[in-house]
Amino acid sequence: MALESSSDRLMSDINVTPFVDVMLVLLIIFMVTAPMMMQGVDVALPETKSEQLIPQKEHLIITINKQNQVYINDYQVEFDFLKEKLRKIFESREDREVFLRADKDIAYGVVVRVMSEIKGAGVEKLGMITEPPGHEDKGKK
Repeated sequence: MALESSSDRLMSDINVTPFVDVMLVLLIIFMVTAPMMMQGVDVALPETKSEQLIPQKEHLIITINKQNQVYINDYQVEFDFLKEKLRKIFESREDREVFLRADKDIAYGVVVRVMSEIKGAGVEKLGMITEPPGHEDKGKK
């Protein structure tokens, strides 16, 4: 009487270890690459050569001067309270549209920080105010 050994039978179980290894590698790849794909501030910049806009309503204008002071229309605001002030303003306004005007001599990083605060306050549209080419020459004459 011969006993049947277990090595003679076929194994019908699926080996899931390679599948799990591949899934973990893909998970790590997506975790590393996802933050890299979300960089920058979403802003639609206007072209410098365009016709002047005729204001139909009073716009909210954020201004940054040479001393890095921030103004909402004509009122100076501390940078730390900009987001809070904008949120309060937008509680009573229907449109969430802001125009940003910055001095050409200030650092780019300051402008980006202010833009980040503006977008963080829930602004849907952020426009940039520019001067047409040659505007400074006319003012100096």
